[in-house]
Amino acid sequence: MGSTLSGGRGDQTGRGRERFTVFSVLPAMDRKQKQAEKARPCGLLKQTALNKIPGRFQLHQEALPHLPVPPLQQTLDRYLLALQPIVSPEELSHTQGLVEEFRKPGGVGERLQKGLERRARKTENWLSDWWLKTAYLEYRLPVVVHSSPGVVLPKQDFLDRQGQLRFAAKLIEGILDFKAMIDNETLPVEYMGGKPLCMNQYYQILSSCRIPGPKRDSIVNYAKGKKQSRHITVVHNFQFFELDVYNSDGSPLTADQLFVQLEKIWNTSLQTNKEPVGILTTNHRNSWAKAYSNLIKDKTNKESVRAIEKSICTVCLDAPMPRVSDDIYKSRVAAQMLHGGGSRLNSGNRWFDKTLQFIIAEDGSCGLVYEHAPSEGPPIVALLDHIVEFTKKPEVGKSSTVPLPMPKKLRFNITPEIKNDIEDAKQNLNIMVEDLDIKVMVFHQFGKGFPKSEKISPDAFIQLALQLAYYRMYGHACATYESASLRMFRLGRTDTIRSASVASLNFVQSMDSPDKLEQEKADLLRKATQAHREYTDMAIRGNAIDRHLLGLKLQAIEDLVSIPELFMDTAYAVAMHFNLSTSQVPAKTDCVMCFGPVVPDGYGVCYNPMEEHINFAISAFNSCADTNAARMAHYLEKALLDMRILLQAAPKSKL
Repeated sequence: MGSTLSGGRGDQTGRGRERFTVFSVLPAMDRKQKQAEKARPCGLLKQTALNKIPGRFQLHQEALPHLPVPPLQQTLDRYLLALQPIVSPEELSHTQGLVEEFRKPGGVGERLQKGLERRARKTENWLSDWWLKTAYLEYRLPVVVHSSPGVVLPKQDFLDRQGQLRFAAKLIEGILDFKAMIDNETLPVEYMGGKPLCMNQYYQILSSCRIPGPKRDSIVNYAKGKKQSRHITVVHNFQFFELDVYNSDGSPLTADQLFVQLEKIWNTSLQTNKEPVGILTTNHRNSWAKAYSNLIKDKTNKESVRAIEKSICTVCLDAPMPRVSDDIYKSRVAAQMLHGGGSRLNSGNRWFDKTLQFIIAEDGSCGLVYEHAPSEGPPIVALLDHIVEFTKKPEVGKSSTVPLPMPKKLRFNITPEIKNDIEDAKQNLNIMVEDLDIKVMVFHQFGKGFPKSEKISPDAFIQLALQLAYYRMYGHACATYESASLRMFRLGRTDTIRSASVASLNFVQSMDSPDKLEQEKADLLRKATQAHREYTDMAIRGNAIDRHLLGLKLQAIEDLVSIPELFMDTAYAVAMHFNLSTSQVPAKTDCVMCFGPVVPDGYGVCYNPMEEHINFAISAFNSCADTNAARMAHYLEKALLDMRILLQAAPKSKL
C-alpha cells in the first residue's frame, strides 16, 4: 500500500469483473488448450443455481495453476522500458548501470531469483502472504480514505425512515441470499478468456474483520467452523446493535421480519448523545491499536467489540446528508461512503475495520465502504449486483408470525481515557475529511460502445485518455498504476498495468503538435491502445514487473542481506510514486467505486464503463496545491472527446 513498496493501495481494486459461468473442473489437456486462448479482461455476470456440493470449492481451487515467478532478465528489460517515459535520460542511464550489476551471472539478482523460485515451490502462492502484509496489514495510515474503497449506488426513491428501513430489510435479505451461495459452495465460478478464476476472495468478505495491532494488523474470519456468524451489526445514531438474521430453524429472516427488527432498533436509538466509539476505527493504525487494547480491557466493551467483529457485515442507518445541488450530489455521496462526512455527520456510524459496511441514509443516498485487505473490488461489486437485482424482486410467501427477540444493544463503558482517544480520532478524521477532494463525473457523450466500434479495448481507450489529460495538465507523463487481476492463479490478487508507456507518451506528445497529421496521430493512438492491451495480457498471465520486483526486494530482506542498490535508486522511487492510481471496476449496476490517492500529490481514478456512458470517481488532496479533482475531470472529458473526434476523422489504417 505505501508508495515505497509498490503503489500498494494504488492497487485499488482488481481489474475488470470477469465472466461468471457454471463451474467445471477441466481435464488437464483441456485446460492447456484453454490457456492458449487470448484472455479477455472483461465480461459480465451469468448465474446458475446449483445444489449444495460440499468440497466443490476446494476441488476448484486445487485445479488452479500456481502463480509463476517471471524470468529475471525479462523483468529487468521491461523495468527499463517502463522507466523510459517517466525518468530523465541521465537517471535512466544510471539505472541501466545498476540493472547490469544486478543481472550479472552468479550475482545478487540470480541469488534472490533462486530464493523466490524456492519459495514458489514451497507455497500455494509465493506472493499472497507478502502482499497482504506489505500492502495492507503493515500499512499504518488510517484505512479511511487511504485504503478502503467506497461504492456509490443509484439514489433510492424513499425520503423517510419507513422507506429507509424497508430498503435496508430487503438489502439484508439479498446479502443472506448471496451468503447462502457461498455457504453451499454453489457460487458460479468466474471465467476470464475461458479460464477459471480463483474464487477465494468471496469466502473472505463476509463474517470477517480487521483487528489493529501495534506494528501489523490481523484479520479474523468467522465464516467457517462450528460457530458461524448468525448476526449482522446495525448502527444507528452512533449506537451498535447485534441483529440475529436467522430463525431458530436456520432459515433466514424475511424482509418483513427484518423490517420489524430494524424498527425496534430505530426506536431504541433516537438520541444522538452517545459517544461515537466507531470513530476510533478511523485513526492511524498505531494509535487505534493502542486505543483498542485499552478499550477491550473492560469486559462489556470486549463483548461488544467481539460481536461487531464476528458479525456477517454491518448495516449503517445514516442520518440524511446535508442538501446540495444536483451537480455535486454524487460527489458528496462518494465522500459519505469513504469517510462519513466527519464527526458531526455520519463518521461515528461506522466500524471501518469491518470488511463490509452497507450504508443507507434517510434521504435515499446509499452505497458501501469495504476494508480492502481481504478482497479486490470485483467480488464486492458482484455481491452488490446480486443484491441490487434482489431488492427489485417482489416479496414471496408469508412471513412467520412468531415474535422475534429484541435485537441486542451493544454497550460500551467509556472511561476518561477512551473519551480522550475518541476526541483525538475525531480531530484527525475531520482533518482528513477537509483534505479529501472528490468528484464523481458521469461522462454522457459515449460509453464503451464507441471504442468497441473502433475495435479498441474500452479500458485501453480510457487509460489513454487519462494519460492525455495528465500530460496536458502537467506537461509530462507520470508513473501510472492500473490494477490487473491475478485470479487465474490460486490465491491470486493483483499486479500492476503500467499505463504510462513509450507508446502512450508518443501519442500524447503528438496530440497537440501542429506539425503532425491527423492520420499519424490516430495511428499513434491505436498503437498505444494496442501496447496497453498487450501489457494487460502480460499482467493477467503473471508476467508483469511490479510484484516480481517487490518479491526480489522482500526476498533480500528475508535473507537478511543488504537491500540491492537497484531498490535504493531515485528511478525506483519515481517508478513507485503513482501520481495516477487507477482501476476499472465494471458492474451491471449503474454505480461507481471510489478511493483516495495513494500519494500526497496524486489522483485516485476509478471507473465503470457502461454501454452508453462512463461513471468516473476522481480523488485528490486539497492540501496539494498542484492537484484538483474537478480540473482533472474537465481535462479527462476533453481528452475522451478529442480522441473520439480524431478516430472519426481518420480512417483506420493498417498498423
